[in-house]
Amino acid sequence: MSAASHAAPPTTPRPAGTLPSWWPLAALTLLAAALRLSTLDLQSFWYDEAFTPVHVLHASLSATLRGVVHTENSPPLWYLIEWADSRVLGDGEVALRLPSALAGTATVPVAWMIGRELAGRRAAILAAALVACNPLFVWYSQEARVYALFVLMAALAMMFFARAERDPTRANLAAFSLSASLALLTHYFAVFLLIPMALWLLLAPHRRGSGDRRAVLAALAAPTVVGLALVPLISAQGGLGTQWIGRLPLAHRLEAIPHYYLTGYSGAPLGHGVELLVALAIGAGLALGLWRLSGAPAAPVAGTLRTAGGNAEPRRSQVEHGALLALLLAASGILAPVVLAAFGADYLAPRNLVAAMVPLTALIAVILAAPATGRTGAALGGCIALAFLALSLDVNFSPRLQRGNWREVAHVLRGGAPDRAITTVQLGSAPLEYYVHGLRNLPRGRTVTVSEIDETGYAPLRASAGRAPAPGFHLLERRNVDGLIVYRFVSSIPRTVAEATLRRHVITNAHPEVLVPAGL
Repeated sequence: MSAASHAAPPTTPRPAGTLPSWWPLAALTLLAAALRLSTLDLQSFWYDEAFTPVHVLHASLSATLRGVVHTENSPPLWYLIEWADSRVLGDGEVALRLPSALAGTATVPVAWMIGRELAGRRAAILAAALVACNPLFVWYSQEARVYALFVLMAALAMMFFARAERDPTRANLAAFSLSASLALLTHYFAVFLLIPMALWLLLAPHRRGSGDRRAVLAALAAPTVVGLALVPLISAQGGLGTQWIGRLPLAHRLEAIPHYYLTGYSGAPLGHGVELLVALAIGAGLALGLWRLSGAPAAPVAGTLRTAGGNAEPRRSQVEHGALLALLLAASGILAPVVLAAFGADYLAPRNLVAAMVPLTALIAVILAAPATGRTGAALGGCIALAFLALSLDVNFSPRLQRGNWREVAHVLRGGAPDRAITTVQLGSAPLEYYVHGLRNLPRGRTVTVSEIDETGYAPLRASAGRAPAPGFHLLERRNVDGLIVYRFVSSIPRTVAEATLRRHVITNAHPEVLVPAGL
């Protein structure tokens, strides 16, 4: 009886009228859901989003999978979810974005559990708050593409990795194996996060015996098989649609990585001043945490201390260990693609690194929420979360921070003549095909007889913009739709125009596309 009483001390009942311990998690999850779901249809589809329903999703699953092989450069899991979603809810903006919004919302409790595994309750609250409000995570939670699901699966893999590292039971290792396999089936860049997890489980914990190592090897079998099974798909896809990456200067892409995290994917118009303010708050918090931790007395045993209020407070050794794990994963997820790009395997699009921002967020949360930082660290963490929240909300009110408004451009064009041609930039072709039904690309070398020519694009415009694209046409209307420019030219009689003439007269220097109604 004495032994049992020491093993299971009585718990103090919660006083009447007080909130349960999990209320911050519920509040942050609701906030994340509100940020993501309430404005899910505010912005129109941009090129990548519209490309999926126009060119990839088909009525049959087999045709959709063929589309993934021949038109995409990602593993199939997200497209399977989108196909099932479109069969049930249709291919509208809300329907196709809903899986991403749900994945982004679900990432918040996962971030909570990551913070709790690494450094206790305070780190859990801050990690969940940063993930809920960060404009980069909110942006991709409202995009009908793979990235929000990638973030969720990578976060799940990190959470189960942290659990398996602490307690390598069969259940924890099996959960890590499953989540790692799903992460690989979501995005190829998951491998840069999973490799250090696998090596750590195999090599770092020297305290384990050969039996534990065999259990780890068994857990790694499934993601290894999944990775090998994806090799033929990678070869068949052949990097489709990634040629644009190498055409952008590497220095610009490297600069975009911290910019994306600090002010979001679309935060460039805000200027470097806002970016610097957020960076200073994060830097000050990290500097304070590291300084306080370096001066704090070391605890002889890893674990937690119980405070008078009953909350678990992590020891310094646990905080340091959690920070080390988060740093290892963030560094590998970000630096490994950079190194590969330097050696010629250049697939370094900053958005492919979005899942690596989960361990980076966990690192910030662990250090700022360490007991050694006290109220100052908590205050800085709160300021960072509020800054992220303000930036996320600003996107909803500032068209300059939103995706190009191709939906409104299509609305302007709907009143045009049925026999017309539309010239646009490449990034406008899929959205216009999505919003203006019945359009198709005009093959090269063809001619078309039309009574209206519409030109669409964005600044900077060519000097010839506004001039008649062909003899007999005159300018009817010029519209500026949140930065997208529309010129409408009409002729009193239908006239035959060559595809090459239309393509040469696109109003911007971007790659041109010519669209015509399918009946022409």
